[in-house]
Parts: sequence; structure tokens; C-alpha cells
Amino acid sequence: MSDTQKDTSDIKAAAEQVDSQQIEKNLENNKAEDSKKVDTPKELTEEEQTSFINDDLRTDK
Repeated sequence: MSDTQKDTSDIKAAAEQVDSQQIEKNLENNKAEDSKKVDTPKELTEEEQTSFINDDLRTDK
């Protein structure tokens, strides 16, 4: 059984060294970058657009 009072894990050490101002700055930067992104799909080549199942073999038509 672990004793949480004497926990020396990396997670606890990181939590104790957190810089809230840096986190806030990073979040603001991420918001700015996200607003610049456009959610358009990547153009596919003819080969990439081909279905995985050969139409001649389909039984659901």
C-alpha cells in the first residue's frame, strides 16, 4: 500500500513547480494559433480516393 503523505513521484514534483502564469501564456498562444487554422480537408489523389472494396465484389448493392 502506498503512503500518499510521503509521495515523491514525478507528478507531485511537477505539480509543486507549476508556474500558473506560464500556463496562462501557453493557453493564450494556443488560442491564437487555433484561430489561424482552417479546417479544410486535405486534397486526395485519385488513388487515395479509390474505395477499399472493389465494386465488382460488393454484395450490398
